[in-house]
Amino acid sequence: MSLRVIAIDGPAASGKSSTAALVARRLGWAHLDSGALYRAITLAVLDNLGETAGEKARERGKGKGETCGAQQVVSLAEGLPVRLVLVDDQFRPEVAGVDVAQAIRSERVTQRVTQRVSEIAAIPEVRHWVNVQQRDAVQGHSRGVVVDGRDIGTVVFPDAPLKVFLTASPEERARRRLAERGGGGGGDAELRREADVLEARDRADSTRAVAPLRAAADAVVLDTTRLSLEQQVQAVVALARTRLPG
Repeated sequence: MSLRVIAIDGPAASGKSSTAALVARRLGWAHLDSGALYRAITLAVLDNLGETAGEKARERGKGKGETCGAQQVVSLAEGLPVRLVLVDDQFRPEVAGVDVAQAIRSERVTQRVTQRVSEIAAIPEVRHWVNVQQRDAVQGHSRGVVVDGRDIGTVVFPDAPLKVFLTASPEERARRRLAERGGGGGGDAELRREADVLEARDRADSTRAVAPLRAAADAVVLDTTRLSLEQQVQAVVALARTRLPG
């Protein structure tokens, strides 16, 4: 059976998840947000291993005995477990049997998780574990899956028939992120602070040793700075119907 995956990658707040979810709905496919799984693991680590566990595991990975801290994180994810569950064509993250799809997007959790998710995501053993979960999920879905993240087209599904890399200016991404949170009342200063946070995340993601953020060589790069969400969705759906008919 041919691989029926649309890989959508891009930096934080580029519109990946919103676009991917709507593209999947238009095509009648399932949607998998890899970022939600990383957030779920990070939340599990913070709640069970402490606030600095991710940093310690990453540092151990640079020297002898490197698998100790990293394996602790993976064992936690397997033991709780942290997993993906398909509900109404949406793969949702669960931690210890609890749906955390909404919790990991709440303001309280987002503030905690955002500070640490890059550390957790930079651990090779964690990335391998997440990649296995994603591949298993896709194998079990016959119609097709739209997967979004930061290394979907480069590492997780390098043979995906359609790869899209969404991007936008840091200022536009900051404006979108603030709008999601109901913020933006702080004017230019608040916008600049948020843009700085996103640019720092971009640097961390694009310079990490394992699966750095970058567009696949055969990806369609779509700058969404001046595009509405609907225009983004239409562009990807048009590509999908050309590359993946039927």
